[in-house]
Amino acid sequence: MPDITTLGNQTRNEAIPGHPLGVKPSGNALFAAKNLRDVIGAFRSWPDELIFMLLEFLDCPNLLQLGRTCKAFYAFTRAEELWKTLFIRTPPASFTWRGTWRSTYLNLSPSKVAFVDCSNLFSDALHRPLYCAHISLDPYASNIPARNQITRLPNLTPEEFQDKWSDTPFILTEPVKEWPVYHQWSVETLLPKHGKSLFRAEAVDWPLRTYVDYMKYNSDESPLYLFDKEFVSKMGLKAGPIDQEPATAYWPPQCFGKDFFSILGNDRPDRQWLIIGPERSGSTFHKDPNATSAWNAVVRGSKYWIMFPSSSKLPPPPGVYVSEDQSEVTSPLSIAEWLLGFHAEARRTPGCIEGICKEGEILHVPSGWWHLVVNLEPAIAITQNFIPRAHLIAALDFLLNKADQISGFRKDVQNPYEQFVTKMQESHPDLLRSALEELKKKSEGKKRKWDEIVRGTPSTDASAEPEATGFSFGFAGDDSDVEVP
Repeated sequence: MPDITTLGNQTRNEAIPGHPLGVKPSGNALFAAKNLRDVIGAFRSWPDELIFMLLEFLDCPNLLQLGRTCKAFYAFTRAEELWKTLFIRTPPASFTWRGTWRSTYLNLSPSKVAFVDCSNLFSDALHRPLYCAHISLDPYASNIPARNQITRLPNLTPEEFQDKWSDTPFILTEPVKEWPVYHQWSVETLLPKHGKSLFRAEAVDWPLRTYVDYMKYNSDESPLYLFDKEFVSKMGLKAGPIDQEPATAYWPPQCFGKDFFSILGNDRPDRQWLIIGPERSGSTFHKDPNATSAWNAVVRGSKYWIMFPSSSKLPPPPGVYVSEDQSEVTSPLSIAEWLLGFHAEARRTPGCIEGICKEGEILHVPSGWWHLVVNLEPAIAITQNFIPRAHLIAALDFLLNKADQISGFRKDVQNPYEQFVTKMQESHPDLLRSALEELKKKSEGKKRKWDEIVRGTPSTDASAEPEATGFSFGFAGDDSDVEVP
């Protein structure tokens, strides 16, 4: 029978399959006459999370041995995240994807996977990943309030982008439809030529054919996401402006104008990625690296986006927590978990915008914007980061003041800020001078603000005694467009 699940103010039937071992949510233990936890000795008083922390230290033989001691530990040692971690830590020399991380690691065909009835075990930690892996995305990606909807446009001119749209997310519906890859690419057409080529999928490098098998047959809460920065060379593509590369496979829409990171040539940071993933795969909340802007073009499938502006006056999105220096981001473990717990609140939060980028469309992510994206169906996309003229100051600020958070440069690029300034001086001296002057004014403004916070606002009456003020943390970070990878 399907579960009756309440999400926010909605109650609906969800076709959530039962746990393969019969494990039930912990609340069911209140009415149970028997509980398998009662026979695991001292471990019965341990929270599930603590048990998993212990199991993470075990290798394959020890996990299997512990799983043979009782039904409860059999269920705990079957958890997919444990076997995914083992696979990534010590991958087999060769393997065939067999539907689960455990079966793949142990090379078990479906007929050899044992069924042990654990229906008297009650655990949210075991049941939640299964539930999150099967929730419907439709309620979250539909009925978007009018005030939240991302603007959709056929196309823009470079002047329109610079004057009005560089700080605003939008979807363009026409440019991608001109790309050769839009007419040529699908999973099926890529496999004959590139099926044996290795592509990066988070922490693993797999042949495309193996990854496609995984796409089609997995039940992961957070499906593995193919995100490869070297796809252009691997696939023998030509990519660039169509007026410079007549046989180009795709090109950035002209409205985005010059990418100022391009002046670094081969010393520029990573900038372009092929993205392939099944339904439910995607990226949790983040900002794009090095204060860059980005575009994301959907070649096949569709993606749901939810986005928030970033400012010292605004908190991060609901359910997202940022360290004091803004270098680390903490959020729920999976996209589904965030949707279940925080989506309703996020939709009501000022500044929230949402939209679906459909097949053949391209979405603009301005510098500094928080964004979460999830595939609503199996999808292929290309994304590229860039520095438009409107965000040159933000990029300079980041490279100068956030050196410990810079990412994507080769290790032999010693000082990205100095290299970037040197190249800008050679090619765009007037623009650089103007940007550095604005950056200096911005820095001086922050210093004055700090002095006022520490010492108090100076009195306009020269004869008056200075007003006593206490030290106050009356701010939340700085005003720069900070990127948190």
